[in-house]
Amino acid sequence: MLTREELPECPVATTVQLIGSKWKLLIIRNSEYNGEQRFSDFIKSISAIGKKVLTDNLRALENDGSIEREVLAEVPPRVVYSLSPLGKTPRPIFDAMSEWGTNYKNNLQTF
Repeated sequence: MLTREELPECPVATTVQLIGSKWKLLIIRNSEYNGEQRFSDFIKSISAIGKKVLTDNLRALENDGSIEREVLAEVPPRVVYSLSPLGKTPRPIFDAMSEWGTNYKNNLQTF
């Protein structure tokens, strides 16, 4: 996890660094709305994401403390990802983005 000194001074830049990439947003969204996810669930539900890109983003989110990775003791071993308590805190951001996106699409239809 990053220290305060490693994060940008600007709070908006901090938010963008932690959740601002296209893939991180979609990974967090899927985890928020679908609960525990396996690697294959992300691949199926996030179109156009490659396995390496997904792996890199899951690791980054795990290092940031937003995603928890659990290896289940099964044969074969199964790995599930879920949001940590910290990872659930951006929910209002996602709600606002969803509302804004809906309004934008609706306003486009009126022009």
